[in-house]
Amino acid sequence: MKKSYNNIGSMGCALMLTVICSSLKAQTKTVSGTVTAENKPLSGVTVSQENSSETAVTNEKGNYILQVSGNNPILVFRHPDYTEQRKTAGAASVLNIHLRSNFKNIEEVVVNAGYYKVKDKERTGSIAKVSAKDLENQPVTNVLSAVQGRMAGVSITQNGGTPGGGYQIRIRGQNSLRTLSNSGTDGNQPLYIVDGVPIGNDMTTQFSGSAIPLGNINPLNSIPPQDIESIEILKDADATAIYGSRGANGVVLITTKKGKSGKLNLTFNTQYSISHALSNLEMMNTEQYIAMRKQAFANSGVTVYPATAYDVNGTWNENRYTDWRKTLIGNRAAAGNTQISLGGGNDTTTFLVSLGHQEQTTVYTQDYQYKTNNISSNLSHRSKDKHFRLSVSNLFSTQHNNVIVEDITRAAYLLSPNAPALYKEDGSLNWENNTFTNPAAAYNATYSNDNLQFITNFNTEYDLLKNFRVRVNGGINYQAFEEWSIRPNTINNPSYVTGQSSFYSSSNTFNQKKFSYIIEPQLNWNYQKGIHKFDVLAGMTYQSDETTQGSLRGSGFESNAFLQNIAAAQVRVVGDHITTDYRYGALFGRINYQLNKKYILNITGRRDGSSRFGPNNRFASFGAVGAAWLFSEENKLKDLSWLSLGKLRGSFGTSGSDNIGDFQFLNSYTVSANSIYNGVTGLIPSRLYNPNFSWEKTTKLELALDLGFFNNRLNATAAYYRNRSANQLVGYQLSAVTGFSSVNANLDAVVQNTGWELELNGKPFNRGNFRWETGINVSIPRNKLISFPGLEGSSYANTYIIGQPVNMVRVYQLEGINPAIGQYRFTDFNGDGRISSPDDRQVIENIGIRYFGGWNNQFKYKNFNLSFLFQLVRQKSRNYNAVMTSPGTMNNLPVEALNVWSPQNPNGLYMPYQSTGNAQHALFQGSDAAYSDASFIRLKNLQIGFQIPLGSQTIVKDARIYFQGQNLLTLTNYFGIDPETGAGSFLPPLRTYSLGLQLGF
Repeated sequence: MKKSYNNIGSMGCALMLTVICSSLKAQTKTVSGTVTAENKPLSGVTVSQENSSETAVTNEKGNYILQVSGNNPILVFRHPDYTEQRKTAGAASVLNIHLRSNFKNIEEVVVNAGYYKVKDKERTGSIAKVSAKDLENQPVTNVLSAVQGRMAGVSITQNGGTPGGGYQIRIRGQNSLRTLSNSGTDGNQPLYIVDGVPIGNDMTTQFSGSAIPLGNINPLNSIPPQDIESIEILKDADATAIYGSRGANGVVLITTKKGKSGKLNLTFNTQYSISHALSNLEMMNTEQYIAMRKQAFANSGVTVYPATAYDVNGTWNENRYTDWRKTLIGNRAAAGNTQISLGGGNDTTTFLVSLGHQEQTTVYTQDYQYKTNNISSNLSHRSKDKHFRLSVSNLFSTQHNNVIVEDITRAAYLLSPNAPALYKEDGSLNWENNTFTNPAAAYNATYSNDNLQFITNFNTEYDLLKNFRVRVNGGINYQAFEEWSIRPNTINNPSYVTGQSSFYSSSNTFNQKKFSYIIEPQLNWNYQKGIHKFDVLAGMTYQSDETTQGSLRGSGFESNAFLQNIAAAQVRVVGDHITTDYRYGALFGRINYQLNKKYILNITGRRDGSSRFGPNNRFASFGAVGAAWLFSEENKLKDLSWLSLGKLRGSFGTSGSDNIGDFQFLNSYTVSANSIYNGVTGLIPSRLYNPNFSWEKTTKLELALDLGFFNNRLNATAAYYRNRSANQLVGYQLSAVTGFSSVNANLDAVVQNTGWELELNGKPFNRGNFRWETGINVSIPRNKLISFPGLEGSSYANTYIIGQPVNMVRVYQLEGINPAIGQYRFTDFNGDGRISSPDDRQVIENIGIRYFGGWNNQFKYKNFNLSFLFQLVRQKSRNYNAVMTSPGTMNNLPVEALNVWSPQNPNGLYMPYQSTGNAQHALFQGSDAAYSDASFIRLKNLQIGFQIPLGSQTIVKDARIYFQGQNLLTLTNYFGIDPETGAGSFLPPLRTYSLGLQLGF
């Protein structure tokens, strides 16, 4: 009986399967058709059935064939340049579709203003935006490098080519007198916010100053450019005042990518890059160098070369030649970057998970590397009734940077071309019988840092009532940073005492941990009746930061194997271990009113409190008003077919800055290990108390005109701004008899930044398979000191001049060469018969940018795309004369130094060579000869891509191969290593070639 039941069951199952399969077969059919755009066939369109893995791609004739199932299959048509369309096939077997271009109308473009979003057409403030399509796949580790030249009013300078370094960013000029060069901290840093979470400013470390330019690390190094959806920069008062005391220098908003509804999407992206250092100098060869040295001794009356003149006295081979730039910094740096992401979801819940790894070597000969790892995720959910929304984003990143402890770029330009080889035949360092200071010895020392960062953000909204929404934004930021600077005795010549034993080795470490959290509850009310529309926002902010840091120094080791264990050092110095707390609270609000969709008024305000100020001035208020008139909506203009947008806007308001460090107003003391009495460690006063220390305030004014023509295929913007910054937060210098060099105070000085910003974006051609988009921006900034009461009698009298830019310098005036004595001749302004500072430093050199901009183009033809960006900077800067050693001494020089004065060459720039340094050259370095034009035009980025055609049955649904180039070409007359970074002592930016592959599954 049991067997019978089994047989019956088997027959039943077989019958059911037969029926099901027959039913499915009956419901499966083939749908074909043609996809067109602008009345022409469109290739490369992905056609799929909703909730199915079946896909097809249109061919060059726009045709597709797709297997579908079900009674009413929904077909989805996707193309990156056209608006996605969904169409129900029903019983039809032929389905033709016409796609519309997704060239967004300016009314549809939405920009992030931080606490709210606004349509680009309706915004009253100045907000610059760069989206993911301009950022992705660029061979850079920091998004700031990718946006150079793309934003009007935003000047970005890369400090150098060392991996993991910093950037100088100026949003509409320099507001504060505090810079890295004069105070050790930069009071002009913007506010960085990632998905609503502030992440701090540039981090200046204790031991990286000789390894990384300016010793600072940019916080955006931890954010992979491939994970960024958009970067918006808030510039004027209307956009920044809602951030109050944190928005004086502008706000940088980073929005990371989010998941999208639809079928599961897996993307794999990998690229390999090769880079080398830029150089704008041609150095002397051996023949030219030896001739210079011999002439120098002849001019100095030396007939017998000194024993230390190894390059010309026969000790070194006079016929030897080494291109030290190629040897020391001329290697190829390789980089690999791999990114994989998985995303998808439905109409209510979406997710995205991304993992990335990058490794980058350096141009030095040793195996130094910069490694980054990151994991990012986002989960977004909304209820079916759309009343509730929740979004949670996480970013976890680690960075490990290992570079040479002292940048040897300077040595690459100074070494004599006939200097000995770096290594002996056995591979050991060559000291050439103590005649040679070997720069390769620096490879035995290392600088390294490890940076771990975790950023999480949650944002939830709920519609309590009609037009009434409550929102809570919050997040945390955790950072752990540790650095090591290790200098073993092997960096010194073993013939010297300091090179003979590990007793002379030293090790230094510094660590810092930072934990911060922020919570911002908000209420939003929208109301519209007739021609009136209101948008009201109110909220509060509470932010808490806690930072702990400490350092250790050790020397006198028994063995170099113990260098990372400072407990093994005979001499140990414990630096201050400090914990600082920062508390910030604020109330903010916004009222936006629109009348008849033509007149817009936007009012923002904020009441701030900061723990960085004394009890007398802990709170301050900031606010702004912005207005816009959409005159293109007036009856006489809105029917014009050629005018799409005409908007006149303006804003006025104040924002502030508390970017001064924690508790600078308090008395403070430094622990002195050298001041010990009866076994008690002494304390040294290091800062005076100032309870009146107050906010730095910037008043901003802007007027702008936005125009759109021919259905917004051509858009133009012209803006004028004026920012005035008062209550400058500086260290006011005191007389030495007080026991303090300065006291933190508000200086009664006003710095003004004015300028024009011009932008032009267009889509000149968009027909058939060819598409061209172009954009150009130009910024013309001006900076000057408006007022400074008591300047003449202050310690700043020789630093600033009222009416001049704050970065101006006073220099001597070079008149040429005195033919009677063959020495430099400078203008004696005070007529005392000698050249001295400061009386004879009367020539004003206004260094800095005169104007800057960029020209971007994107071309697409069928499956090919080409884009390039030219960056333009017109500026004046210090040239190589400012750092050049005295011509004729035992250092190599650029070939320009061959232009030496003589009776046969009366127009020569340089005085006759001297075998030893002289005071005349020091005056020359401080003269106007050391400042010149540093303008340049740079091909900042070039990208060529090809979309690989794939069949509908392949596992890979999307494949693209691309080439990227960074800093490919520089046109300049600058006399120096690189016009962007100047005549410094650090590695210049790198030229990079990259090849990549992107796959979608």
